[in-house]
Amino acid sequence: MKKLIAPSVLSADFANIQRDIEMLNESEADYVHIDIMDGVFVPNISYGFPVCAAMHKYSTKPMDFHLMIQNADPYLEDCIKSGAEIISVHYEAHNHLHRTVTRIRELGAKAGVVLNPHTPVDVLEEILPFVDLVLLMSVNPGFGGQKFIETTFAKVRKLRTMVDTLDSEILIEVDGGVTDKNAGELFKAGADILVAGSFVFKSDDPAQTILNLKSA
Repeated sequence: MKKLIAPSVLSADFANIQRDIEMLNESEADYVHIDIMDGVFVPNISYGFPVCAAMHKYSTKPMDFHLMIQNADPYLEDCIKSGAEIISVHYEAHNHLHRTVTRIRELGAKAGVVLNPHTPVDVLEEILPFVDLVLLMSVNPGFGGQKFIETTFAKVRKLRTMVDTLDSEILIEVDGGVTDKNAGELFKAGADILVAGSFVFKSDDPAQTILNLKSA
């Protein structure tokens, strides 16, 4: 188990995005988490690839792309060109998931699969050997600042057992409602990476908040 933090820039100040990215560079953050939404798969729209490329220009941290879009396949190369080192796609949005994650790896990025809160981890049994990361949503995707869904702890523990049974290096990531009140228990349950957006960027000292999460 690792203790890695991926602040979500969805909650950053886009009028001062260079400043916020440079703050992350100087912090103990491990990744920059990029949420891309299409207004179809989730009821919101975030930002496009030109904005991602601009953030990549300033970031010294690896960029972790979470695609909350109906069909990611046509946009995978755009993700790579915009700086993605991890690309995660939703299980619920892809009929040919093996083909998608294989293509992500062919393009040189790590491939992740995302599960919405209602989707059981059992559906991953056949795809796990082909991915580098599983992202469990601990809120319903589409908006920041939501309340953490408590059943996530059991879901993380079950997924950790599945990953350990494979004797795999697959990373387990959790996204949604992460705070210093639940970070320690999530790490204990088996999570490797925690995504935190508003909890980091709306705090008085974001860099210290990131450090506190890593120390949980």
